[in-house]
Amino acid sequence: MSGKEIRLKKLYHHSDKLLIVPMDHGITIGPVTGLTDINKTVESVFDGGADAVVVHKGLVRYLTDAIGSNKGELIIHLSASTALAPESQSMRKELVSSVEHSIRLGATAISTHVNLGSQFEAEQMKDVGLIAEECDKWGLPLLAMMYVRDGSRVHEFDPERIRHAARVAEELGADIVKVNYSGSPETFKHVVAGVKIPVLIAGGERLSSKVDLMTMIDDAVSAGANGISIGRNIFQDEDPKKLCENIRSILDQ
Repeated sequence: MSGKEIRLKKLYHHSDKLLIVPMDHGITIGPVTGLTDINKTVESVFDGGADAVVVHKGLVRYLTDAIGSNKGELIIHLSASTALAPESQSMRKELVSSVEHSIRLGATAISTHVNLGSQFEAEQMKDVGLIAEECDKWGLPLLAMMYVRDGSRVHEFDPERIRHAARVAEELGADIVKVNYSGSPETFKHVVAGVKIPVLIAGGERLSSKVDLMTMIDDAVSAGANGISIGRNIFQDEDPKKLCENIRSILDQ
């Protein structure tokens, strides 16, 4: 068994469905609610059944208690941009760390972000392809966050475009892909059928109700999703631990 296979197995702490909580938003939108005391939030989601969290390299120093608990795994995010950038640059994601540095920090896996359809698509695809080779070299799984961002809000949730985005991740060497949910189990089955790697759904902007969130997760899993990678809808909740417990019950049913 290879190092990558061992680390992939480590990610699945609870069942054959993944519950990942990205907390890389501090670079993009600042220290919003849920991220100011990130160690507390990480401990909370792990206590609720999360398998892993996604953070940028600079926050790992504050997570030694939570990560050291062996309740969950650390995924280092390599891509970054801020909401402060000019609108013309808002879709540009730059690499701000490396696979080798992430290993030194204790990462179990790596994640990257690609905005397909943007003017920066080619650069970001090249980055993911090269990061995938580094992940193979060092034995780390790669989670690719793939979004359709061509300026059309409708296209972000278009099943055919999402299906294409998932396939791009697989062909570039990603081990797991995160995409938007396409809106229905029928269309998302089509997305999942287009690849052989595990497909996770994103949470997107904060939903208006937990019922909507739970329904989306249940529908996605019924369509073949391997789990979720949801940030703001979890870490900004008043009780992230309880919410993760509820999500876990859906994933493990």
